[in-house]
Amino acid sequence: QVFLVEYGGDSVQTGGSLRLSCKVQGDPWNYNYLGWFRQTSGKEREGVAAIGAPSGAEYYADSVKGRFTVYLDNTKHTVDLQMDYLNPEDSGMYYCVAGRIDYPWERWMNPGRWRSWGQGTQVSFSS
Repeated sequence: QVFLVEYGGDSVQTGGSLRLSCKVQGDPWNYNYLGWFRQTSGKEREGVAAIGAPSGAEYYADSVKGRFTVYLDNTKHTVDLQMDYLNPEDSGMYYCVAGRIDYPWERWMNPGRWRSWGQGTQVSFSS
């Protein structure tokens, strides 16, 4: 079993930056990818980014490419999401995920493929 705890959610302004962090605890054999999903009220969960653990292969949603970067720290057992040039469409609850993902280039954005989910951390916008 894998336990995930997210940190770093906050209220930000358009154009700002925020870094989310996720502490990963559990047997590494239970996952080969870590990632982030987000969900806004009334919408389905959306894959944001994923990274191979430990391969380091990265995948991003088109909506965040060039603005978000996912980082893996194998020694600290953390996966971070650096978010730059934020806009109100980036608001929502952000979830850290872990799972064994085969053919990740096709499947990583499917929430049903991820076995473990954190409780989420909220990103909101202030005027």
